[in-house]
Amino acid sequence: MKKILVFLLAVLTLTSCAKNEDSSSTESLGRNNEGVSLIRLTMPSEPDSLDPYISTASDTEAVMHNVYEGLVLFDENGSIIPGLAESWEISDDGLEYTFHLRDDVTFHSGEHMDSADVAYSFEIISGLSTGEPISSRFSTITAIETPDEYTVILNLSEPNAAFLEGTRVGIIPEGYTDSATAPIGTGPYEFVEYTPGQRIVLEKNDEYYDESRMGSIDRAEIYIMSDESAIVTALQSGQLDMAQVTGSDAEVLNRNFTIHSNPQNMVCLFALNNAIEPFNDIRVRMALNYAINKDNIIYGAFDGYATRLDSNFSPVMASYYNSDVENFYPYDPEKAIELLKEAGYTDGFSFTITVPSNYQQHVNTAQIIAEDLKAVGIKAGIQLVEWGTWLEDVYSNGNYETTIIGLTGKLDPYEILVRFVSDFRRNFFHYNNGEYDKLIKEAMVETDENKRAELYKECQMILTEDAACVWTCDPNLVIAMRSDLKGYKSYPLAFTDLSALYYEE
Repeated sequence: MKKILVFLLAVLTLTSCAKNEDSSSTESLGRNNEGVSLIRLTMPSEPDSLDPYISTASDTEAVMHNVYEGLVLFDENGSIIPGLAESWEISDDGLEYTFHLRDDVTFHSGEHMDSADVAYSFEIISGLSTGEPISSRFSTITAIETPDEYTVILNLSEPNAAFLEGTRVGIIPEGYTDSATAPIGTGPYEFVEYTPGQRIVLEKNDEYYDESRMGSIDRAEIYIMSDESAIVTALQSGQLDMAQVTGSDAEVLNRNFTIHSNPQNMVCLFALNNAIEPFNDIRVRMALNYAINKDNIIYGAFDGYATRLDSNFSPVMASYYNSDVENFYPYDPEKAIELLKEAGYTDGFSFTITVPSNYQQHVNTAQIIAEDLKAVGIKAGIQLVEWGTWLEDVYSNGNYETTIIGLTGKLDPYEILVRFVSDFRRNFFHYNNGEYDKLIKEAMVETDENKRAELYKECQMILTEDAACVWTCDPNLVIAMRSDLKGYKSYPLAFTDLSALYYEE
């Protein structure tokens, strides 16, 4: 009932906005009744937190990356580029990172940004001021120096090849503690309001320091909507200007809308709790991999707009991807039955798939998997839960049997593969392999990129051989946009780049 109410609120809010505009003129120009240029788009899930040091959800990051910026940014190819730091140096031993800050940046509050703000932010990020780092890669920060107003030096206890990419985490004003309710960043768009269950509103930052990334559209209204039919209806009625849609909906909309489709560097998977029976038996996990037809998922849940995966890595990350994992477990129900018998499950077993209800493609995937497993004598029940409940019970506490989820890609392979390290706090798979842990640690400090890539390829093979999960696909991000809306950019991370969008008059 709550899900239905949330959906109705979103539709009512959209309808109200449309009624308050002159649809015969201003709406066709992407402007509201006050002449302000406007874009209305969607995000599929409720923000997990507006605080950049608490949030872990990719849907939230896709929106809030317009608000928060780090010392470095990334381009469409995933390459690291200058952000709040215009340049940096790394010491030969990899233990000292010196960042030279821009001197023309102001926060959305109007305060000037300098090294004190960066030091304050990294004291939180590293745990030096809180006692707990926001990520294990920041736990190696031992000291922060600010020799002058625009220089920051971060000292590490050991080399970390993934560290520079991590400095794209958002910088906040010194002493600021209200990021969860009133976010303040430096990005091209600033936070205006968040109405739970309905929308987030951002407005263009007219004081943004980089003219090349200055936004063209004045106001962005991001509606929290996951109902596929409601999204299509809202697009067709002019109540939405841009939205993520399914492949089949794209086929319907392509006559009147511009369609963008590209891999996301996302890993969709059927996650197994490796710590509980029967999933603590590798034979059972292997049986599940043989029993599930991934093509059924790709075409049944994603309309063919996806790339098959056989490990926790997308081929989008070409230099690190291990192609030897491909088709490691071909669809083979008879092999699955044989393995189940060896494991003592001649008559199969029953379990529950916990699925976040706001992602219809995950729900569809669960239904397809349950149907496939019937053929090998396994009964899978499906439990739909709200997104907040999934984040708390499954992602944070690891309290589940199996689940369906899509894990957002990262720019550095460490941040993708660390999810399976035994002592990683968000290892909700409860996967434990000493050799895997050892290789990940070696890769983290390896400075030779070729050697580092080989270590990560070994890690991918270990995960596949251990059948730690059933990896399914990297789904395409399919975006429908009104035909006069231009400038869309795709990234290998979750990011809706509002600053690049504009209306063609």
